[in-house]
Amino acid sequence: LVEIAKAIAQDARLIIMDEPTAPLTDDEVDNLFEIVHQLKNRGVSIIFISHRMEELFRISDRVTVMRDGAVISTYDTVNVTKAQLIKDMVGRDLSETYPERHATYGDVALSVKNLCGNIVKPISFELRQGEVLGLSGLVGAGRTELARLIFGADRKDGGEVIVCGKPAHIHSPYDAVKLGIGLVSEDRKLNGVLLRKSISENITIPILRQLSNGLFLNKSREKACVEKYKDALQIKTPSLQQLVGNLSGGNQQKVALSKWLASECKVLILDEPTRGIDVGAKQEIYQLINELAEQGIAIIIISSDMEEILGMADRLIIMCEGRMTARLEKKDFEQTTVLRYASGEQE
Repeated sequence: LVEIAKAIAQDARLIIMDEPTAPLTDDEVDNLFEIVHQLKNRGVSIIFISHRMEELFRISDRVTVMRDGAVISTYDTVNVTKAQLIKDMVGRDLSETYPERHATYGDVALSVKNLCGNIVKPISFELRQGEVLGLSGLVGAGRTELARLIFGADRKDGGEVIVCGKPAHIHSPYDAVKLGIGLVSEDRKLNGVLLRKSISENITIPILRQLSNGLFLNKSREKACVEKYKDALQIKTPSLQQLVGNLSGGNQQKVALSKWLASECKVLILDEPTRGIDVGAKQEIYQLINELAEQGIAIIIISSDMEEILGMADRLIIMCEGRMTARLEKKDFEQTTVLRYASGEQE
């Protein structure tokens, strides 16, 4: 809102908003859209860039679709469907948004007992091999803070983490990685990838010891490893030496995922895994999550997208102000129920 105020103070006649709602709560989005309507009524032109389809239909008069740097189509918003926009964005039909998966669980891969620290109050839960556990809640609920406590990125005040039945002494991310825990962070540009390093360097960071002969990196083994995950995740790049900062958001996220797949982690925490990427890349990541779960990897997914968390999770933990307010099984998933628990109305 401060950024918009700055633009208005400069008497801007054209304002470009690039993913302005990504960090906002629903109420803040409503306020933003009210301001957009007021600006529009004053004759200000607005270019609104978003990957959230419902926002485009709610706020825009016309929609232009771009793919691979080229304009694909332009429509009056009232005359186009969501399905048509998605087809234009990915160049093909997507038969289903969230691919179906029949969950089969193994042993307990991760057990958290009375873990607390930062804003997180004592919390306990178990995660099984092959399970996708969703963490839901409003912005500031403590979901990311919980993930960082498990990963050793923040210091815990109490409680314990048990990995595959054995107490885990995690004091840093290095300890977590050694125990087979991976974290794809919410802010991939800050914590997820090294933007000024190549795709090869990013993917092999957690496994340099395995790829080395003594002090020296085995280049052929490194290349084979990186090629494997480039092909598996369909990372679009002219070269494995391409700087990750030059890739699209979707391909940067695939590199961040590849890093942990290469480390063969047992527990994978995905914090906002599809934020800021197009629907085609989202579909590929959803399919990948299912495939990893079917391989027995235990997955925690954190998402502010209600449809996404309900569509992908097998079970749901809901948080509010640092505490767990509910556990929901798949059969009990319902948006209004989740929102009641997330807002603290019901525990």
